[in-house]
Amino acid sequence: MKEEISRVLTMVEEGKLDKEKATELINVLQGKETPVYLRKETAYLNKMLKIRVTSEEGDNVNVNLTIKLVKAVLKVGTSIAEKIPEAEKYVKDINVDLLIDAIENEVDGQIVDITSPKGEKVFVTIE
Repeated sequence: MKEEISRVLTMVEEGKLDKEKATELINVLQGKETPVYLRKETAYLNKMLKIRVTSEEGDNVNVNLTIKLVKAVLKVGTSIAEKIPEAEKYVKDINVDLLIDAIENEVDGQIVDITSPKGEKVFVTIE
């Protein structure tokens, strides 16, 4: 780590790096700060994916998951729920590719709004 900090200071001396950037880099190297390029992504990954399902029979489902968890689960596999008989009917109409695309593009707000002829409703929101 001392070698990297020395390189940063050399870059300041050579005029290749200003003091503010050097301070940020040194703080990152020392583990005191998250790099700027990761701050936005980290903030987004801490947002919540909210799934709301309501039915005419009174079956209500409310799920809140961090985007970080959703991203990890989607990377592991998208077909797990389809293999569980009780869950298959609830996930068959959810477009997983849409969710992955929304996460990769850091979409906010409502991304799914489904109302069936029977009055069942599914809402998926990122906030």
